[in-house]
Amino acid sequence: MPGMVLFGRRWAIASDDLVFPGFFELFLRVLWWIGILTLYLKYRGQLDCAGGALLSSYLIVLIVLLAVIICTMSAIVCVSMKGTICNPGPRKSMSKLLYIRLALFLPEMVWASLGASWVARGVQCDRTIVNGIIATVIVRTQIWCPATLQQASPFSISNRTVSGITGSLRRWSALPQGPPSCRSRTAEYDLVGGDQLNCHFGSILQTTGLQYRDFIHISFHDKVYELPFLVALDHRKESVVVAVRGTMSLQDILTDLSAESETLDLECEVQDCSAHKGISQAARYLYRRLINDGILSQAFSIAPEYRLVIVGHSLGAGAAALLAIMLRSSHPEVRCYAFSPPRGLLSKSLYEYSKNFTVSLVLGKDVIPRLSVTNLEDLKKRILRVIAHCNEPKYKILLHGCWYELFGGDPNNFPTELDGGDHRDLAQPLLGEQSLLTQRSPRYSFSSDSPLESPSKYPPLYPPGRIIHLEEEGTSGRFSCYTAQYTAKWSHESEFSKILIGPKMLTDHMPDILMRALDSVVSDRATCVSCPAHGGAHVDTM
Repeated sequence: MPGMVLFGRRWAIASDDLVFPGFFELFLRVLWWIGILTLYLKYRGQLDCAGGALLSSYLIVLIVLLAVIICTMSAIVCVSMKGTICNPGPRKSMSKLLYIRLALFLPEMVWASLGASWVARGVQCDRTIVNGIIATVIVRTQIWCPATLQQASPFSISNRTVSGITGSLRRWSALPQGPPSCRSRTAEYDLVGGDQLNCHFGSILQTTGLQYRDFIHISFHDKVYELPFLVALDHRKESVVVAVRGTMSLQDILTDLSAESETLDLECEVQDCSAHKGISQAARYLYRRLINDGILSQAFSIAPEYRLVIVGHSLGAGAAALLAIMLRSSHPEVRCYAFSPPRGLLSKSLYEYSKNFTVSLVLGKDVIPRLSVTNLEDLKKRILRVIAHCNEPKYKILLHGCWYELFGGDPNNFPTELDGGDHRDLAQPLLGEQSLLTQRSPRYSFSSDSPLESPSKYPPLYPPGRIIHLEEEGTSGRFSCYTAQYTAKWSHESEFSKILIGPKMLTDHMPDILMRALDSVVSDRATCVSCPAHGGAHVDTM
């Protein structure tokens, strides 16, 4: 895991990061060596032409030089496969091997230059041999440059870097394929922003199946803390629907990242009214637009007997849940349906309060409903804990993860060297943790008073309302033939208290995949979502 020290400085690449790059270069070098050797053995009897002796010597030296490079690269790959992430001791000879490999670049380039000079003079030998030399010079130059940049650049990024997790960027829907999507029409609704041809609005029409007259207000205005939304009449459900868009722009990401909590001034008897700062600011903006601009009053003047329903996805789901809380006093019958809302949204008391009128829908291992500042801190601690206890080399961990990503299956079925021991302090397992974890590396010190055990300085926040969890039956990979089947159940928020690492942690957040999973559950008449016996009033399903 520590960066290698070469030429008196530490580089951003570890000694166990060279397995896959080394295999790739070794594969090319072996093919190259076989090609040159075949060329020499096949045409060595035809080298009696002018300059043939020089050509024969050139090929022999090239074959020997490539063989030395292949042996060096084989040693680099073998050494890089030794040890563990936190135990680089078996790889202590890596720096010497890299010095040797770098030194071999000099004769390689000198020999390539001589070959280029020889070809430029022209020779009266078989044209196939000459073309082979030209190809050799070109291939050597192409391999040398990226290999130098990869192995010697101080700015290279190793695979030990833990990537950050961001919200999924997606529109309400893809643009429909037809002329109805983009057409001019006299507005029967308030439209703010959008494109000149009304293609954005056309996609909404195609997705919802509503008519022009059903829309009260559409806003594509998008700034930090100011989200696009629409207000429409759903006559079939007799509802005034407020739909809030999720994360799609850089401004939305900045709203997501304002993750500290702030106190809300609400007209409800709840003691601790704190929530995600960025999303609460966005909810206030929506509240001002709906109430102060008279948008809701206009909608209920058309359909006074309708009830208010607020929906949203991702960031929009969080804003919709907070907006429902703000409108609860003036609209007691308000209902909120939050699709894939963020976890770090409400304080404990607001979470309990929202159960009376809010339902959240979560698919599989979607990362966003498990995402909060405290959960990110917990993920960091768990990753460091996993590394401290890991006794597998890094390349095996990556291969296991790639297999699970592509073909699915149970990560705990992978071969393991688990030697026992008490690993209960590792809490919820990461991907393959049960099989990849073994006793801690002997060269790594991990004491019980580690700062990893220090409490979080951020207050815990919770997802909104009661939660319906769509769980996949079995596991499927990206290229597996298995068709995912889902079951729906009511879940407690504690089931989403830790981030789960898996191949579908991001794709499960996509609204189209979520809706397909929901449709498959609804279409199965045998599926039953039973309400829990305790807690909260009944919430109508969609």
